[in-house]
Amino acid sequence: MGLFSNQFANVVEWEEWNEEMVFWKWTNREIKKGSRLIIRPGQDAIFLHNGKIDGIFTEDGDYDIESEIIPFLSTSKGIKFGFNSGMRAEVLFVNTKEFLMKWGTQNPILIPTPQLPGGMPIRANGTYTFRVSDYTSLIENVAGVKNSYGVADLRNRINPFIDQLLMKWITTEGKDMFNLQANATLIAAGIQKDLSYDISDIGMEITGFQVMSFNYPKEVQDMVTKTASQSMIGDIGKYQQVSMTDGMASGNMNGGGMASDMMGMMMGMNVAGQMMKNMNETMQQVGATPMQATPSASGTKPNFCPNCGQKTGEGNFCPNCGQKLI
Repeated sequence: MGLFSNQFANVVEWEEWNEEMVFWKWTNREIKKGSRLIIRPGQDAIFLHNGKIDGIFTEDGDYDIESEIIPFLSTSKGIKFGFNSGMRAEVLFVNTKEFLMKWGTQNPILIPTPQLPGGMPIRANGTYTFRVSDYTSLIENVAGVKNSYGVADLRNRINPFIDQLLMKWITTEGKDMFNLQANATLIAAGIQKDLSYDISDIGMEITGFQVMSFNYPKEVQDMVTKTASQSMIGDIGKYQQVSMTDGMASGNMNGGGMASDMMGMMMGMNVAGQMMKNMNETMQQVGATPMQATPSASGTKPNFCPNCGQKTGEGNFCPNCGQKLI
């Protein structure tokens, strides 16, 4: 008899273990005398009796079910294994780790904005994390009818809602439609709260939600970049001067060689006029006599004022600074 006493013994373990599975159920078999339970790191084992939790075991290890597990089960205490019969039970193995998922909008979402009557088309992407938080809800609403559940199942459930929640929370927290990244933390916090509530009925929770980037249409992004550049420079006149300087430095000035030479001469005279103005202001501060630009020695009126560089026009005095020209 002793030779065959363990011939029906089995090993209760997660046979299909992989990192992308949330839970897996060992079911439809009897646990025989001499059977062992193996719990790997990152797993919890839940014994189920008639669909109800009978015991939860969280410490990884190799256990003898008859001597180490049965005494701790709430409804199965006192059950003795027979030679030809065992204990009918199910064991739910749960992956206890925190899962990391990526998300991205499938299509642009149209955010209402006064500047664009049809709405601002925006794409976004980021990550979120989730984990199992309530075994009772998990068993009652998912594990009771499924033998396994993977991250793809959860992705298919919640990803379609992310676009809707983005529209909701961008409208609520997106104070600057052209700089949503500044409010990304508030937007993400709102989405995390709503998503976590949505999956609480299946015993899971969203532990983190991040918006990595918002993506605007190219035309809008170009406009934002240009506006930011102008704001940094201060006024449109300086912006044009900087643009002109960049064009000359790169050799991409439109209009041919003469136009480029003329523009360079004008800029040179402007610079000279500004330098003289600065010198005069400095000399006035120290009590010296300011330097004055002299009229043309030849008696011929110059085309540009030697004091400020302004085009002279028809008069004998500079229309910009009043400098006598002849």
